[in-house]
Amino acid sequence: MLHGYGLSLLLGGWVTVKLTLWSLGIGLVLGLIGAVGMRSSFRAVRIVCDGVTTIIRGIPELLFVLGIYLGSSVLLNDIASRLGYRDYIEIDAFTAGVMTLSVVFGAYATEVFRGAIQAVDKGQIEAAHAFGMGRITTYRRIILPQMWRIALPGIGNLFMVLLKNTALLSVIGVQELMRNAASAVGYTKEPFTFYLAACVIYLVLTSVSMIGLEWLERRANRGYQRG
Repeated sequence: MLHGYGLSLLLGGWVTVKLTLWSLGIGLVLGLIGAVGMRSSFRAVRIVCDGVTTIIRGIPELLFVLGIYLGSSVLLNDIASRLGYRDYIEIDAFTAGVMTLSVVFGAYATEVFRGAIQAVDKGQIEAAHAFGMGRITTYRRIILPQMWRIALPGIGNLFMVLLKNTALLSVIGVQELMRNAASAVGYTKEPFTFYLAACVIYLVLTSVSMIGLEWLERRANRGYQRG
């Protein structure tokens, strides 16, 4: 039925999973840094963080994919040549894809985290300061544990979007699910069969992700549900 391309689709699905997980991990860190920066006491830091996230969220992801893939190597080689390094530096498609998805995910996660931090009871923060906790300790022991519970539904939605946005990386040659499905279509001339197979794999991945996210939300809300 799949003319021997079943393994290729499964390998593409595995690359899709790796892209998603790498981008999720890096994007969460970027989003947290952005959210903390937007609440900084320094006005310049707030302006920079707000401006960067606004620009990223206002540009289509496809342009970012092409821009980072085509422009990052040029930029790195230009910087390296100015520093006296003559060998050519090339960023592969997978790395460029992870960079793109991480930056976009981080920009949206910044807003989710910022709203979650603002939703933490201010009385608890004031109590932490009254007990002599510094800013970092307050974040680590009071704000961050509660912020994750509040932010989890929004981060879950962004994760689902991230998983599907990996298909954009097919345009730069990443051998993910859509790229491998398109290659199979090119050889067999059976688009319905292979795009339907890709659709099924995406549905399996999203279904498993939804089950995992629901489990995380139940676990995060256990104490609150009993209350």
